Amino acid sequence: MIITRLYAGDDGETHFEDVELDLHSERVHMLTDGVPASEIIFRTTPADAFNDFHKPTRRQYTINLEGTIELESGTGEKRVLGPGTVMLVEDLTGRGHVSRGIAGEIRRSIVVGLD
Repeated sequence: MIITRLYAGDDGETHFEDVELDLHSERVHMLTDGVPASEIIFRTTPADAFNDFHKPTRRQYTINLEGTIELESGTGEKRVLGPGTVMLVEDLTGRGHVSRGIAGEIRRSIVVGLD
């Protein structure tokens, strides 16, 4: 399983990285190891939402359930992420990233705060 990681580089800018999670077999399932989490938030974001450069308050997974979001890193690289995508958001320093709703769709997501 591949997820998108957002992290702050040594240059103080947010960057993207594709990360492949290690899976192991358990009966009929393929699973990752457990990840300690502190909270889960269910979020609805308006279709036209725009959030200029910002950083998360803690490391978190954001799991996109519905709708599409465009993320922009500090270097200007953009990624469009749709339903079913998972982001590991770790850009706690620097400028952070920009997020904007696209395609006129309300976005529903789950945010999992990490310990």
